[in-house]
Amino acid sequence: MSWWRFMKYERPYLILCAITFFVTWTVLITDPQNSFRWPTFFYALTLVVLCLSGFFIHRYFTNVHAIRQLGEEQTEPLSLEAEAYRDALEQLERSQIQALNELQAKQLEYYDFIVSWFHEIKTPISVLRLMQQTEVDPRSLEEEVSRIEHYVDQALYYAKLDSFKEDYEIINSDLEPLVKAVVRNHAKTFISHKIRIQLDLQSTIVQSDMKWLSFIINQLLTNSLKYTNNNGEIRISTRTTRQEKLLIIRDNGIGIDAKDLPRVFNRGFTGTNGRAHVKSTGMGLYLAQELSRKLGHYITCESAVGRFTEFTIHFPRTHDPYLSILQNK
Repeated sequence: MSWWRFMKYERPYLILCAITFFVTWTVLITDPQNSFRWPTFFYALTLVVLCLSGFFIHRYFTNVHAIRQLGEEQTEPLSLEAEAYRDALEQLERSQIQALNELQAKQLEYYDFIVSWFHEIKTPISVLRLMQQTEVDPRSLEEEVSRIEHYVDQALYYAKLDSFKEDYEIINSDLEPLVKAVVRNHAKTFISHKIRIQLDLQSTIVQSDMKWLSFIINQLLTNSLKYTNNNGEIRISTRTTRQEKLLIIRDNGIGIDAKDLPRVFNRGFTGTNGRAHVKSTGMGLYLAQELSRKLGHYITCESAVGRFTEFTIHFPRTHDPYLSILQNK
């Protein structure tokens, strides 16, 4: 640290001393009862300048010594200035290490997802190639294309997860038409697997982003279809309590093992079902829960092996009155 840089840093102290001396001098020369003498004034000024110079020289060498202490092995206690520097540097180091660890974790998470996504997307592509060599069933072909579209959408929404705040619009959304639209997109899957669908929907207004909420519902319904056997049944209903509004998706599929339930929303978790029955990236439910939380909702899951699985999206019952005003403009 150079002397001039140090004096630039100490500029506020210099200005304060100059102002103090100027005020004192003004008081002295304007007092009619005091006989102002210039030699006395310059003598006092010289003493003040010498004192200030000594003070700043001491501070300068003290700071230089403190900085040098930080770079040396110390067997003696550090000075107060060195300890202050050390504490500030250690805090900065900790924050930088934490930021670096978070960045590395996100990169690793993204890498794991991409690898699993590539493996997952290969399955429908292989099926399509096989169909080229045999008689093609249009329903099977469309089902595989829909599966590819689903995985592509999943990757797209995962990529947008960190920039979520730049691409959402909270509005009053009716769950009934939104759910019906999602169900229609899976109509051919319901028909080909002979799975019954029961809708017990009421006009339920919630505050959410329609695009993101549609994706969340689609993820939950896709999961139910994946683990519901042929001739099974899926029931979607809405319910309102005193505290919240609920959207419930229940199937009578293979169910989830009790030991897996606490981890079904963890990133990359496939569980017993994902490993034994269907290849899975373990990202669908994770994305659904993460997006729900960003929208101010959350998802819970109940299940019994061989009996049912029930996913519930919880919406707060309270509404922002200003939202309706903005929508009516």
